[in-house]
Amino acid sequence: MLRLPPFEYLSPKSIEEAVQLLDRYGSDALLVAGGTDLFPNMKRRQFEPKFLIGLSGLAELRGIHNGNGLTIGASTTLTQLSNDETIKRHYPALATAASLVSSPQLRNAGTIGGNLCLDTRCNYYDQTYFWRKAIGFCMKKDGDICLVAPGGPRCWAISSTDCAPVAIALDARVRLVGPNGTREIPAAALYRDDGMDYLTKARDEILTDLILPPSDGMRSTYLKLRRRGSIDFPILGVACALRLAPNGTVEHARIVLGAIASHPVEATEAEKILIGQELEPDVIAAAAEAAYKPAKPMDNADAAYAWRKKMVRVYVERALNKVK
Repeated sequence: MLRLPPFEYLSPKSIEEAVQLLDRYGSDALLVAGGTDLFPNMKRRQFEPKFLIGLSGLAELRGIHNGNGLTIGASTTLTQLSNDETIKRHYPALATAASLVSSPQLRNAGTIGGNLCLDTRCNYYDQTYFWRKAIGFCMKKDGDICLVAPGGPRCWAISSTDCAPVAIALDARVRLVGPNGTREIPAAALYRDDGMDYLTKARDEILTDLILPPSDGMRSTYLKLRRRGSIDFPILGVACALRLAPNGTVEHARIVLGAIASHPVEATEAEKILIGQELEPDVIAAAAEAAYKPAKPMDNADAAYAWRKKMVRVYVERALNKVK
């Protein structure tokens, strides 16, 4: 049986106190809300914090609030998101993505903030300490080379969050609170192409809200590829958001791919093909081909990477057919 390492649990009474604790304990502290990914990682000794700062008791981080769009507190559970009628009606891709994370039990605990900040994954990294020690560890934890691409200088662990591609496709923003105050950034700006340092969020900042703009007729969907129909992380995620003009042509398009790189990847060339066009089969096929070409899955997740690349074309085409 894998056991958690020893740690002290801290229960702040406000976001400001949580920020102060994070600033005080620095690299010895980690944030936790649902803990559905963090606790397994701690059991595998991928993380060994001396302090856990609990966010689940902060009511200000929970709930879905209407305004000019929607503001979703970071501690809102994935179950709440997937069941919310407003989200299902106006932002269906987000409801779908939330409903496809792991299992019902873990969605009841897991949060939108946790999923947006989900650690990157790799077959060489997401193993027990004893397994990783036997192969000499990897660059992401305790080692000095990436076992996916040993000759390179970087870590290639992949982004496996379901909700991040959707947030980017919907042009969402995130609110971050830290010692220097509050700032908002586009969801796309939260991620960098680095398997180890994959978030631009400062270590002493807390993601407090996901902010969705008014849907304004936006059509959206999310498709997830995985071996099993539940539990598994994606080996490909496709988020698609389109707005059609009255004449049926595409006036706005976002296609974002997940689980093929260390960050969500926007298929910009595919988006360009769609703009000003009706969603005819040849246009959809051309956009899917444009998304397929730059996709470069690595050999560090379930299934053969060549097949996962082929599925990019298939799933983008399916997503576009679903929203047309």
